[in-house]
Amino acid sequence: MQNKWISAIGLMSGTSLDGLDVAFCRFKLIGEQWEWELVGAETVPFEAELVAQLKNAATLSAIELYNLDNELGVWMGKNVLAFTNKHGFKPNLIASHGHTIFHQPNKGLSIQIGNLNAIHATVHVPVINNFRQLDVLKGGQGAPLVPVGDALLFAEYDYCINLGGIANISFADQENNRRAFDISICNIGLNFLANELGYAYDKNGEVAQSGKVYRPLLEQLNMLPYYKIAGPKSLGIESLREEVFPLLLSSTLSVADKLATLTDHIAYQIVEVLLANNKNEGKILVTGGGAFNETLINSINSKLPGGLELAITSKSIIEYKEAVIFAFLGVLRALNKVNIYASVTGAQSDTVAGDQIGKVCF
Repeated sequence: MQNKWISAIGLMSGTSLDGLDVAFCRFKLIGEQWEWELVGAETVPFEAELVAQLKNAATLSAIELYNLDNELGVWMGKNVLAFTNKHGFKPNLIASHGHTIFHQPNKGLSIQIGNLNAIHATVHVPVINNFRQLDVLKGGQGAPLVPVGDALLFAEYDYCINLGGIANISFADQENNRRAFDISICNIGLNFLANELGYAYDKNGEVAQSGKVYRPLLEQLNMLPYYKIAGPKSLGIESLREEVFPLLLSSTLSVADKLATLTDHIAYQIVEVLLANNKNEGKILVTGGGAFNETLINSINSKLPGGLELAITSKSIIEYKEAVIFAFLGVLRALNKVNIYASVTGAQSDTVAGDQIGKVCF
C-alpha cells in the first residue's frame, strides 16, 4: 500500500465517560515513514441513561452485559453513520477501542463492549475491534495500545503523555525499544470528585486551584501498591474503585481540597516516572482532556527538572490523538502489520491484534 492514502475512522470511548470520540483520518506509507492527516473529528456525548448503564456495567449479569454490548454497538454505528453522512466521508474501515468494562490481565482478560457486528450492520463498513485480548492471552498487559502510534506517527517527541481517564506514558529507551505503561489515575478521579459538586468535570482545574493540598491524603495516595510494581503494567477501573475511590470517599476534606490533593498526586507520579527512567531532558507531547486542566499542567511544570519541556499541541490533537491512533491500529491490522509491541505490554511477542468483520478494500 505504498504511496496510497488509506481512510479510516477511529472510535475512542475512555474510562472518564466524556463521550465517543470519532476521528476520520488518512494514512499513507512512503518508504518506511507514515504520513497522516486528521481530516475531521467530533465528540458525541453519552446520554445520561447510557452513562449510568456503563458505570454499572461491571455488575450486570452475562445476558444484560451481552445486551448492552449490542446496544452500544448500534449506538456507535448510528453516530458514525450520522458523522459520515454529515461530512461526506467514505472510510475504508472503522477501528473501535470499545468501552472497557473489565481489564484484569493477571486473569487473562480484558473486555471492551460495543459489538463490532452491530457497528458493521449499521454502517456497512468493515469494522475492527477487540485489540487487547490477544496480547493479554500472550501474557501481556493489553495496554497501553497507543505506543505504536506514538513511535510511528509522533516520532518528533521524546515522550508522549496522555492525560485521559488514566495517565499513561510512552517513550523509546536507550536501546530504542518502545516502553509504555499507565502512570496513575487521572481524569476519572478528578471527574469523580467534580461530580460531587454537580459538575461533569473541574473546568481548567479551577476548583482544585481554590483548594489546598492535604499531605496525609497525598502520602496515602503515593503509597498505593501499584507504584511499587515495575513495568510493563496497567491500571484497570476495578483497582481504582477498590483502592483509590475509597480513600477519596472516606476523607472528610472539602471537595476543593481533595481535588487539589489528587491533582498534586497525579503531577508527582508523572514526574517521578520521568526521573525514574532517567528522563531529565527532552520534549514531552501532552494530550488528553487533562491537557486543558491548567492547575494540573502548572503542577507538573512546577515539579519538572529544567531539561524537560511540556509541548502542548493543537486542540484537535489533544482531544483526538487516541482516536487517530486507533484508526491507525485498524489500518495496521488490515495490512497484517504489528500493532502492539511486546516491549510495551510484556507479551511473549509482538502482535497483529484486532477482530475484523467485513473485507477491507483499499
